[in-house]
Amino acid sequence: MVATRIDLHTHSSCSDGTDTPEQLMVLAARTGLDVIALTDHDTFAGIAAASKMVPECGVTLVPGVEISTSHQGITAHLLAYLPDLKSQVLPDLFEKTVQARQQRMREMVQRLSADFEISYQEVLAQAGSSPIGRPHVADVLVKAGYFPNRSAVFEQVLATSSKYYVHYQAPDTIEAVEQVIAAGAVPVLAHPRAGGRQRRFLSVDAIAQLKEAGLFALEAFHPEQNQLEQAEVRKIAKLLGLAVTGSSDYHGSGKPNQLGECLTAPEVFAEICSRGAGELLRP
Repeated sequence: MVATRIDLHTHSSCSDGTDTPEQLMVLAARTGLDVIALTDHDTFAGIAAASKMVPECGVTLVPGVEISTSHQGITAHLLAYLPDLKSQVLPDLFEKTVQARQQRMREMVQRLSADFEISYQEVLAQAGSSPIGRPHVADVLVKAGYFPNRSAVFEQVLATSSKYYVHYQAPDTIEAVEQVIAAGAVPVLAHPRAGGRQRRFLSVDAIAQLKEAGLFALEAFHPEQNQLEQAEVRKIAKLLGLAVTGSSDYHGSGKPNQLGECLTAPEVFAEICSRGAGELLRP
């Protein structure tokens, strides 16, 4: 039977989602998905737990990750599918990224503390064992009653244009693509034209450089890219000879995005499977 409902971008509580990996798999089954990729930020921590649910849920699991990168000062998120989980290439990259993010969070919380009663220890406690990030800062501010939800926090005080925002030294996007390839994974550029997320995007020339480094696709169909933005991504992909994917970027209650809201075409998924070195976990 050919998989037809394929969501290749989701997050669990092992990064900044609110569902455990197990809960995510159960929801994927209830939503009628055939395939789901778990792509937590800079960690593979949830893959083992999610994989144990595959036989029970009947949903195929694609091991993956979302890597925080930057090119010429522009933030870019890179999805990596089906890596060789025995390779140390990506975990080494994650360690550097997490250390940089921790320093960034300290500075951002320090700026916020001038106007809000918030501490770095509260943010650490909110993150738990997950890689710390802005969503955990947002959750602390929501719990303290300053904002109604994460989206409001990001729109008002955690946006890139905010006085509280702090840039950090993320891996260069081109180098990250090369490392993803070295780990046997398939690289896809996440939400490359989501105007509600950031003001500046990688240029077409920069994306062409990523293609030369091994980039496979652009994430065109995404809840945070409107129809015009999706059309622009498809145009860039066609120009450069890249595939396009679709995904929900589901975070549980942390975002309004609904699981299965945007999907990837079966033929594109088949190509990802043929390129990745890692194991696809089937029921």
